[in-house]
Amino acid sequence: MLATAAAGKGHVTRISLVDDAYLAIRRRILDNVYPPGHQALEGDLAGELGISRTPVREALIRLANEGLVEVVPRHGMRVLPVSPADMREIYVVLTALESAAAELLARRRPTDAELKPLVEATRDMSRALKADDLDAWAAADERFHHGLVELAGNRTLQDAVSRLGDRVHRARMFALRLRPKPINSTREHMAMLERIRAGDAAGAVEVNRAHRERATRELIAIFERYRLQQM
Repeated sequence: MLATAAAGKGHVTRISLVDDAYLAIRRRILDNVYPPGHQALEGDLAGELGISRTPVREALIRLANEGLVEVVPRHGMRVLPVSPADMREIYVVLTALESAAAELLARRRPTDAELKPLVEATRDMSRALKADDLDAWAAADERFHHGLVELAGNRTLQDAVSRLGDRVHRARMFALRLRPKPINSTREHMAMLERIRAGDAAGAVEVNRAHRERATRELIAIFERYRLQQM
């Protein structure tokens, strides 16, 4: 009985270590600490994280399944790049999904209390721009879009957006200081909130679509301006 309990505890500990390794490596990739093309041996990653190689190996398999890394036999991992073609495809899908979320939310006519997180995120974006703090702006912008999808109340839609989120985050953080100052986003978010409050589903979709299409154009323009084949 004790042996069984001990074995169970060891299993839980191993799972916890895999989760810790997965989250740590994923965060480094998303924040471009490990940029596209970065290679690292399992042993080096294990040393950085202070754990054994086994949970690192399992974490890398999870990250490979999400399309963030390529597991290279005897060479650990390589962070996969995102190309302009990838981003065009991703943003087409993301725009459609977020527009569906905006439509669902507007049809439901949410209360001011429900919309408060979106209003606060938009306010924080404006404050961050005035302080010239682009990292804070990006965090608030992400909160807005995450909150929009969550408030739509469709779990399948939310899961679909989440699967695209990692690659979108990487591209946005890469381009954050290369793109024009994002002064339009706050205004566009406020316009979307006005349409949602009014129950104007078609208007909310229109504003969101224009918002995402502008962001896509800006991102692709960065690829073209710097002649980047990938990021």
